Amino acid sequence: MSTTSAHLGQLRKSYERAELSEEASHSDPLQQFEQWLAQAIRAELPEPNAMTVVTVGSNLRPSSRVVLIKGYDSRGIVWYTNYDSRKGQELAGNPYAALQFHWVELERVVRIEGRVEKTSDAESDAYFASRPLDSRIGAWASPQSQVIAGRGVLVANVAKVATQYLLHPPRPPHWGGYRLVPDRWEFWQGRKSRLHDRLRYRLDGSEWVRERLAP
Repeated sequence: MSTTSAHLGQLRKSYERAELSEEASHSDPLQQFEQWLAQAIRAELPEPNAMTVVTVGSNLRPSSRVVLIKGYDSRGIVWYTNYDSRKGQELAGNPYAALQFHWVELERVVRIEGRVEKTSDAESDAYFASRPLDSRIGAWASPQSQVIAGRGVLVANVAKVATQYLLHPPRPPHWGGYRLVPDRWEFWQGRKSRLHDRLRYRLDGSEWVRERLAP
């Protein structure tokens, strides 16, 4: 066993920053999420908008990656990406996914599960137009998740797209938004002695049922 591996077994942390009770939490999970996200932003955490997206392919192998949330409302959680990427292809075959936010400094995790749908063309167009120019060019230049010969391929693609579209590249047809429509939320607050607080919200018809889970 390596020194690093042996050391891992000794790493421990006592979670004592806060608690999560039924009385102090919102009955609507979206309001609870909004409160925690706002607190993460106010705490100036590094990339509080970063979330892990997990999809499952036709071979039943799960795949995870980190993306940035770009919006949320009563309809769901929104992010933008290349529809031809691995996650796009997997969502085309299996439109269910899971999201996770991990705010380490606040000792909090939010897990969200549900069905994924594409955002409207108008929503995707509006967000794409708000991106910096280099990001808009990059959406054209990168064949996301495909094997390429080297970084030079990307550099050449960027030059080609910049020459073709100058300052006004349109949104690529293979690029746009996804919206996860939640049917399950879980809010995890670290607690002392590993007796963590876990509140799950599951959709029962049109109503949210809040339940406490054992840690």
